[in-house]
Amino acid sequence: MSPRSASVNEELRRRSRERLLQAAVELVGEHGFEATTLGDIADRAGSARGLVSYYFPGKRQLVQSAVHRLMHRTLEEALEREPRAEDGRERLARAIDAILGLAGDRPVLMRQHMAGLLQAEGLVQCPEQQRLSELLSDTVARYGSHDVPADYPMLRALLMGAVFAALVPGAPMPVPALRAALFQRYGLDWELGVPPGSDTEAEARGRDQDLSRFFATEERPSHP
Repeated sequence: MSPRSASVNEELRRRSRERLLQAAVELVGEHGFEATTLGDIADRAGSARGLVSYYFPGKRQLVQSAVHRLMHRTLEEALEREPRAEDGRERLARAIDAILGLAGDRPVLMRQHMAGLLQAEGLVQCPEQQRLSELLSDTVARYGSHDVPADYPMLRALLMGAVFAALVPGAPMPVPALRAALFQRYGLDWELGVPPGSDTEAEARGRDQDLSRFFATEERPSHP
C-alpha cells in the first residue's frame, strides 16, 4: 500500500482536531469543566487519547479553542443569514444578539469559558480566537468605526461583560436588559438583529440544537 499524500494526512489531522473541539463543547456543556476529562473528550471524538496532547497543551486550552470555534461560527452564521445585510448597524445588532444568545442557550458552557478567561493563562491565542477577532473587527468597521484597533477591544469587553452579567450565579441579569443596554450604547433600534420573542429568535434556537454544522471539516475563507 502506497503511503498517504501530505494533503490527505493534513485533512485527517484537521478532521481529528475538529472532532475534539466538538466533543469538548458537547461534554463541558453537559457535565461542566471539572467533571469532563481529556479521556472523555477523546472517547467522544473517537480519537486516541494521545492525540489530544498532540493538538492542545491541556484541557483549558482545548476548551477555550472549542468555545471560540462555537462563537466564531455562531457569529458567522448570524452575520450571513438571509436576508443578507450589508448595513453596519444591522450587522452589529446581529453580532450582539449572537453572543448574548450563547449565554442564554448554553449557560454551563459559557460560564466555564468566562471562568477560564480569569485563570492565570488568560486568553488562549488560537486560530479560532483569531477568526472571532477578525469577524468582530470587521463588524466594527462596517458599523462605521474610524478607529477599529480601539473600538474592537471595547466591543469585545462590553460583550464579555454582558455575558458575565447574564451568568453570575445567584444574581444573573436578564438577557433582554443587557441587550437593551448594548443597543442604547451603540444607538441601535430594538427591531434590528434578532429581537427577543421574535419568530427569527425561535428559528435560531431551533437550529442551535445541532452543533455539528459549527464543526464541519471543510475549509472556510478567512474574513478580511
